[in-house]
Amino acid sequence: MLCKVSVVIEKDEHGYYAYPPDLEGRQTQGDTVNEVMVKIKEAVELYVKLYKERIAWHLQSAL
Repeated sequence: MLCKVSVVIEKDEHGYYAYPPDLEGRQTQGDTVNEVMVKIKEAVELYVKLYKERIAWHLQSAL
């Protein structure tokens, strides 16, 4: 399943900072835009994986 997630990327004196506003607690930083994009993609993928596992666990517990 493919899903789209909005990501905010900001530049400051230390490099780049990225976060998806809709996914609490997911953020990263890097020296380049490419680096921060790779890192935030990994963070979002991990969030989705853990969310799916949590839903599956709750469904099994309800049976």
